[in-house]
Amino acid sequence: MRKKLKKVALAFAALVVLIAISGSIVITNENEYKLIRQFGRVERVINTSGVTIKIPMIQTADTLPKQILIYDLAASDVITMDKKTMLSDSYVLWKIEDPLKFAQSLNSSLVSAEARIDTVVYNSVKNVISSMSQNDVISSRDGELSQAIMNNVGENMGQYGIRLLAVETKRLDLPVDNKAAVYERMISERDKIAATYTAEGQAEAKIIQNTTDREIAISISDAQATAASVTAEGEAEYMRLLAEAYSDSQRADFFSFIRSLEAARTSLGGKNNTLILPGDSPIAKIFTGR
Repeated sequence: MRKKLKKVALAFAALVVLIAISGSIVITNENEYKLIRQFGRVERVINTSGVTIKIPMIQTADTLPKQILIYDLAASDVITMDKKTMLSDSYVLWKIEDPLKFAQSLNSSLVSAEARIDTVVYNSVKNVISSMSQNDVISSRDGELSQAIMNNVGENMGQYGIRLLAVETKRLDLPVDNKAAVYERMISERDKIAATYTAEGQAEAKIIQNTTDREIAISISDAQATAASVTAEGEAEYMRLLAEAYSDSQRADFFSFIRSLEAARTSLGGKNNTLILPGDSPIAKIFTGR
């Protein structure tokens, strides 16, 4: 009987030791933090993977995620600077950067953290969009709007040990009840802008055309004046040469002869023409040899 009691006692002692050993081992994975608490107070934070020891029955271990987390905000209506209502649907990428501060401020609750994120990000989205016109909001969906929201959030979440990595907009649309009316108004505004650009372009083209026509007219007038001047100079030179030629009797006879040939050529310019010359004509003398 004593031997049985001894075996039972040894088995119980071994079980207690096993429970104590298993309760003192803390295994930390790469994607998590471990918070070692003693009587509810955080004694230390384990942020590297591996195996550590805690005091069983006195210390406890809480786990916090180390990886990037996503929080999906509920879709909500926001109002632009020009009093237009839009539907915003966004999500947030965030992570726990300071696990100790996170535990102290939010009691290690992810639900409390998401509630804080929801409030801060929604207010930032509302503030940013309310400072922009509807057209600016629509045209800034390529990253400018998200950056403006992040700048508005600033470091507000740092007091909770949280860092926001990005605020992305899944959907930014018009309410269904006034979407068609807004699209029609936007099309009308774009048509007006296009008509303005067309009118300005036509006016500019008319100015350029008038300027070009005036420059061409001036160039033609200058060219005609130059041509008239050159012609006058040529005629004056011709008259001077002619006068100089006729001043000499020998040259006068020669030029009279040349002019007679030119007159004969002009007379014979058509078809079936006959030239009748007197016998004492300088041209007739060419053929008669007298």
